[in-house]
Amino acid sequence: MDPDAVAKAFVDHYYSTFDTNRSNLRNLYQEDSMLSFEGEKILGAHSIAAKLTSLPFHQCQHSITTVDCQPSGVGAGAGVLVFVSGNLQLAGEQHALKFSQMFHLMPSQQGSYYVLNDIFRLNYA
Repeated sequence: MDPDAVAKAFVDHYYSTFDTNRSNLRNLYQEDSMLSFEGEKILGAHSIAAKLTSLPFHQCQHSITTVDCQPSGVGAGAGVLVFVSGNLQLAGEQHALKFSQMFHLMPSQQGSYYVLNDIFRLNYA
């Protein structure tokens, strides 16, 4: 496993999907997945998808500034930690919002990766 390649492919897919059809993000989570969104903890793929699709905006565009990653664990069960920072442009808004997001990706039984942990924060500073 090349953590950099996994992280790049995941980040490209995640934010492209978020910007075009958020409901499809459900496939990236499982029932043991947890999202912390601005401090609110949400457990399970269905609840996470419900949260993401209920956000108070319909159109947005993510612009990724940095992606950092590290392997997590060893062997066949090794995951990848991915830290992302960037800008979030909402439709009709003049200024973009800065955000940070961390993902803990784990191998799935299908041979790909799923999001075990996802932490999202807007950066107000």
